[in-house]
Amino acid sequence: MTEGMAMVDLSRVVASGPLAPFVEGYAAELAGQGYAASSVLHHCRLMGHVSRWLGVRKAEVGVLNEEKAQEFLAEQHAAGRLMALRVGSLEPLLAHLRSVGVVGAPVAVRPAGAVDAVLERFAGYLAEERGLAESTVEIRVKLARPFLDGLTDGDDLDLRSVTAEEVTEFVVGQARLRPASLPPTVTALRSLLRFLHLDGAIDSGLAAAVPTASTRRLAGLPKTLTKDQVVAMLETCDPATAVGLRNIAVLTVLSRLGMRAGEVAALLLDDVDWRRGEISIVGKGTRHERLPLPKDVGSAIVAYLRDARPDTGQRALFLCARGPFRPMSPDAVSNVAALAARKAGLGIVRAHRLRHSAATAMLEAGGSLPEIGQVLRHQHTATTAIYAKVDIAGLRSVARHWPGAEAAA
Repeated sequence: MTEGMAMVDLSRVVASGPLAPFVEGYAAELAGQGYAASSVLHHCRLMGHVSRWLGVRKAEVGVLNEEKAQEFLAEQHAAGRLMALRVGSLEPLLAHLRSVGVVGAPVAVRPAGAVDAVLERFAGYLAEERGLAESTVEIRVKLARPFLDGLTDGDDLDLRSVTAEEVTEFVVGQARLRPASLPPTVTALRSLLRFLHLDGAIDSGLAAAVPTASTRRLAGLPKTLTKDQVVAMLETCDPATAVGLRNIAVLTVLSRLGMRAGEVAALLLDDVDWRRGEISIVGKGTRHERLPLPKDVGSAIVAYLRDARPDTGQRALFLCARGPFRPMSPDAVSNVAALAARKAGLGIVRAHRLRHSAATAMLEAGGSLPEIGQVLRHQHTATTAIYAKVDIAGLRSVARHWPGAEAAA
């Protein structure tokens, strides 16, 4: 029995049914992954519920898959039980049973309705044909759903009769309800209509009927932090703790390399080339690029790897500090910046603010806009142009003297 297992009282797990022989092995695996004792107990008790459910149906372990998990939870919810659980709650159990060879390969859960079926094909088109990142696909699918929901009549989805007027009315309605999210909504709708035309679901291309959202590109100033403020954020992290060392490494990567939160979360151990002093980055549109690895960034990563990173089979560079030791998500990376900023008294700061700060620091050090664009991996030079607004010295050199200023002096 492992040390983690010793802290879990499995006598509280009622495990009758076909899964009963696997309880101890499941508990040991969860404990080995770093789950807290309370979490191990929770998952084992859930395993007991599933086992009894299978037993009542005289079903074998091998029938358990994603569809059966959905069926199990649907019945529990209908009876008012386990209301906080979703299908994903059973993923650790399914993964364990697959690892011991008693459950088959994952199966795709069939879409619940016509709208879900269309959105599933739309997501596949965006990912495979357009090569968009997973996060972008999720956003576009989410923003496109209300349009399709508005075309349903019960369980039926009528796409053939969609008109340009309906498209325009939807955009106008979204402009009134959610004006701030209108630009991405328009982009998602236009993308959906192009897909539906290519898919043969609508007769004519209605993408041209989507009104253009009025935006003032580069109208504002990039919000940045000073060098002292970035240092203050780093100083809130305790290098004597594993969490502190990890957060120092994350903040150093964000502030020195100007990486996006999603890019930091996607970093693998193999992405750091120590011999060449480079780091590989998967950016927007799954583009692979390489950047030099500054000494301070490398030192922060080494300290984390040597003294703080959990010893697991995960290949992700940055892992969650508490079990299960999974790769950090983009939100978790951004939350590291938010927590450090709050402790430093800087208010609300997210990871992207450090990206802007990295660009500003390069500008102050004499870097040119094209050089900054290369480091930030901008596809278009116009995107980098916003940083010209914070180049005060450069702006002074091209500004005209105020009329009468010399006479007043």
